[in-house]
Amino acid sequence: MAHILLTEDDDSVRTFVRRALEIDGHTVTTAEDGGMALEILREQEGRFDLLVSDIMMPVMDGIALAMATARDFPDLTILLMTGYAEQRERAHGLDQLVHDVLSKPFSLAEIRRAVDQALAAVPTGDRRLAG
Repeated sequence: MAHILLTEDDDSVRTFVRRALEIDGHTVTTAEDGGMALEILREQEGRFDLLVSDIMMPVMDGIALAMATARDFPDLTILLMTGYAEQRERAHGLDQLVHDVLSKPFSLAEIRRAVDQALAAVPTGDRRLAG
């Protein structure tokens, strides 16, 4: 299964998504904002299969996080989430960097499907922790 970095400032959403992904067998590391996520990425030298991040967060938003991640770890697949139409529009300019943008609110099935599709888009040989 995959090693996923989940970045979400809303505690209830972060817990919901983490639990859903762990039930599917993934290992999930969480961060409360983009700054913390970038620090974790650097400490772990980008050894994640997927970055799942909210767009609207304090400290560093998901757009800035996606841009920094793509620059520093270009092979890392990125899935963004947002509940705001204007944030979704901002993310459309990142088509080359971001796999997809999932609209909130989403169901358990929708987040699982989005993660599965993002992970399937990564060639198996590119997985950092594939075993």
